[in-house]
Amino acid sequence: MIRANNPANGTWLPTEKQTDFSIQNIPFGVFKPKNRTNPRVGTRIGKRVIDLAAIAGKGYLKDEGAGNKEVFQCDNLNKFISLGKPVWRDVRNKISDIFNSENEEFWNTPDFTEGIFYRPDEVETLLPVKIGDYTDFYSSIDHATNVGKMFRDPKNALLPNWKHLPVAYHGRASSIVVSGTNIHRPWGQIKPDPDNPPVFSPTRQLDFELEMAFITGKENPLGDRITTGQAPDYIFGVVIFNDLSARDIQSWEYVPLGPFLSKNFGSVISPWVVTLDALEPFKTKGPEQNPPVLPYLRFEGDCHFDVHLDVYIELDNEKRQKVCRSNFKHLYWNMYQQLAHHTVNGCNIRIGDMMASGTISGPTPASLGSMLEITWRGTKPIVMPDGSERKFINDFDTIVMKAYAEKEGVRVGFGESRTQILPAKEFK
Repeated sequence: MIRANNPANGTWLPTEKQTDFSIQNIPFGVFKPKNRTNPRVGTRIGKRVIDLAAIAGKGYLKDEGAGNKEVFQCDNLNKFISLGKPVWRDVRNKISDIFNSENEEFWNTPDFTEGIFYRPDEVETLLPVKIGDYTDFYSSIDHATNVGKMFRDPKNALLPNWKHLPVAYHGRASSIVVSGTNIHRPWGQIKPDPDNPPVFSPTRQLDFELEMAFITGKENPLGDRITTGQAPDYIFGVVIFNDLSARDIQSWEYVPLGPFLSKNFGSVISPWVVTLDALEPFKTKGPEQNPPVLPYLRFEGDCHFDVHLDVYIELDNEKRQKVCRSNFKHLYWNMYQQLAHHTVNGCNIRIGDMMASGTISGPTPASLGSMLEITWRGTKPIVMPDGSERKFINDFDTIVMKAYAEKEGVRVGFGESRTQILPAKEFK
């Protein structure tokens, strides 16, 4: 067992029973104290954000290979990630030891506790990594089947290649933002009338896509591939990923090369990166893959993760409606297969690259991961708490995504991805 994952661990920090940030979690992120200008790398346990630069500066992480506090005095995690998986694990274990409820040495040492703690409302969380490249997969069989039924032949919803390889496209990294960043409704070409030319307009079909994304933590040379067995050593951690989509722009532009303006105007991630180590206890089996995959996509053991996923639409009056309850385990193609396929041609990945899962829909109506599916292309609107209806996302709606895993009384959560949709900007 990874020491930090021990379900018997408790903490001396103030913590709610149902916190996403138990001592078994210990995610990594970047924050800026509201009374300071310099960002820092930190972690979160219960009701406290913890400054890892301050802890390293006091000499407590030198035996873990992270004694240089400059690694944590950064506006992204990339330097820390570059130290490698043994360091990530050792640092996480050390943090677990320091804040364990049985460790009174630190609890009662003012010289240690001074200057390392912040309440969440005292900090601004920042984009956790410098993202080099971004790839979006299309790995939920339920989502792909639903979309195929809507837009193609319902009897042949999946394209011939779908069950043979993890379909994906390369997206735009510059417009990935951290939770709390609001996004304006995008402009683009739409074709509401099939018998008339397209028009230039703000999207009328703004949607969310419920996804998770992994962040790479190790590089492979150009020309080398990563196997499914090696993949866990190349993945640093996972975040919630809201891939905002403009469905009417997408349906007009996507032939023949796929999404472009309909996807690159904003994607919103949660600020705390939950490590693959922290998710280890929540491994589970995934769907059966039939027909059998090619040898380079085969894997051993349980490679999916049982993580509950919720989506809410929050109105301007703060009333909200849960519109989706899905699970990370519903993916047909797991993260290790995605990474193996991404590099099988020799594509090199870099530290901080982000790879999103694609919309995660489940087999039931309550588990559909986009408004496109929930309202079945707008034909079945949902009713909100104030009596209004939604076919897609309205201006001033806030989309909130939450994720957590829970087992044997231990909860490991991701916090939330939150964004409010603002009206389209007016251009002179």
